[in-house]
Amino acid sequence: MGIRFILMVNKQGQTRLAQYYEYLTLEERRALEGEIVRKCLARNEQQCSFVEHRNYKIVYRRYASLFFLVGVDNDENELAILEFIHLLVETMDCHFGNVCELDIMFHLEKAHFMLEEMVMNGCIVETSKTNILQPIQLMEKSS
Repeated sequence: MGIRFILMVNKQGQTRLAQYYEYLTLEERRALEGEIVRKCLARNEQQCSFVEHRNYKIVYRRYASLFFLVGVDNDENELAILEFIHLLVETMDCHFGNVCELDIMFHLEKAHFMLEEMVMNGCIVETSKTNILQPIQLMEKSS
């Protein structure tokens, strides 16, 4: 399947966006998020951006005050996922103009919509920023 979940977390460890592509109960999600966030936020800049946790490989990257964490299968290409994270940030930058935590909080539905345009059932299906942002721009024009 590839991508199992995507999390956006601030420096204090508060989840700002969570998208899961496999079923987990709320208790399992809370426990998993807490463990992963503690593990990733405790690492320093000199350590690599890949962590193995349970049966997942966590690929993460920090942009300003946000951490983007992606849980993938163990056989997934880490560098491709880092590129995906960068594409996601660039796409959000195009729309919000230098995306920050407040943009995610106040426009959560747009952030989810961008993710839904890019990832379907755990597989990356769209990488063109223009194609990802076009439906959002059409929705904004009509309202």
